[in-house]
Amino acid sequence: MKVMKFGGTSVGKPQRMREVAALITSTEEPKIVVLSALSGTTNALVEISTLLSTNDRHGAQDKINALEQHYQQFVTELLQDATVLEKAKKILAEHFEFLSIILKISFSEALNKDILAQGELLSTKLFCLHLEEQQINHRLLPALDFMSLDNQDEPQVGTIKVKLAQILQRHKEVGVFVTQGYITRNAKGEVDNLKRGGSDYSASLIAAAINASVCEIWTDIDGMHNNDPRVVKTTRPIEQLSFEEAAELAYFGAKILHPASIWPAQFYNVPVKLLNTMDPSAKGTLISEEAGSNGVKAVAAKDNITAIKIKSSRMLLAYGFLRKVFEVFEKYRTSIDMITTSEVAVSVTIDSDIYIQQITKELEAFGTVEIDTNQTIVSIVGNEITETKDVMFRLFEAINAIPVRMVSYGGSRHNISLLIPRSYKEQTLQVLNEGLFGLE
Repeated sequence: MKVMKFGGTSVGKPQRMREVAALITSTEEPKIVVLSALSGTTNALVEISTLLSTNDRHGAQDKINALEQHYQQFVTELLQDATVLEKAKKILAEHFEFLSIILKISFSEALNKDILAQGELLSTKLFCLHLEEQQINHRLLPALDFMSLDNQDEPQVGTIKVKLAQILQRHKEVGVFVTQGYITRNAKGEVDNLKRGGSDYSASLIAAAINASVCEIWTDIDGMHNNDPRVVKTTRPIEQLSFEEAAELAYFGAKILHPASIWPAQFYNVPVKLLNTMDPSAKGTLISEEAGSNGVKAVAAKDNITAIKIKSSRMLLAYGFLRKVFEVFEKYRTSIDMITTSEVAVSVTIDSDIYIQQITKELEAFGTVEIDTNQTIVSIVGNEITETKDVMFRLFEAINAIPVRMVSYGGSRHNISLLIPRSYKEQTLQVLNEGLFGLE
């Protein structure tokens, strides 16, 4: 059995949804199909939730009405059979009635999670109606019946594995299961989610839980590219990556893949394929244990980085100093991306500044604290690149005109990271594309 995940753009229009149905029936292998919300839906639901949180109920109602009108048009174009279309309209009435009822309820975080779940619930139900109309044997597999988080908001892979096995065992005759990405239940049993982009994570967790033959992530681009195609015109897809390389790229800014989605597949050794819904014949990118080749594979960039420097000639060389610094970040559950040290200072980067004031205040007990905001981490990723001849020479020759704030080298054999001002991001990606790949 394999897992096939389709993102919002892949199901965002009726024709695209029909093409997905054709893709999933092109092979006889049993499969679990994981769907995101229709493109634009999650953003609309976030806006509705935000308006409710500020008590702007009229604004929220207008957004709900506009979204409902969009879905009414969508099902009218998607479905031809009058009976099936009537079922679709009842589903829409049920979900948009819920969204209207919440206008009368006090806003809470639990209600926010319920609102955000509506997109995936709708996309999967409508897709199943299309499969029904096409007389394709399938079954809706509600994610809320098996996806769960523990008290630390981490997925319970063991529990997911047991629950899925029980459900699949009861329906051996079914060849296509359809389920929601993104949504789950938390430790309290409430509706929750895996954060934005979490449908990839759902797919990887499900693939790990069923020991799938492959986890296919279908998007609107033909695999992971060697650079950001939104910034650099001459990019090319990467044929093969190791789990480690893919994890580095996803974490450091490659938007095609959710950063958390690699570890379940890697731990259970399930190969991942990144494929293009718009061009199913394209080879895409294979992610597995094998890297395929050595050397630089890709460049990725991560924005909204804050650099923090702690200067303290008195304490830096004292035993336990770094431990005390790290404990401050641990206390506020803020992860560190990069770290460099000298005799009198330690610099770190973080990608969340929610607790920056509290962190700064506590760090000031150790020395002088300097904060640089609006930074970007540019990562050069490839198999064993720290041991590949001429990489460092070509890298620094390419960025000779770029003001580099920090360099991380040697922490991983697969990654060299640079911290630069955000204003130099586009220039950096372009000069690296030419200097490392010979692409202008």
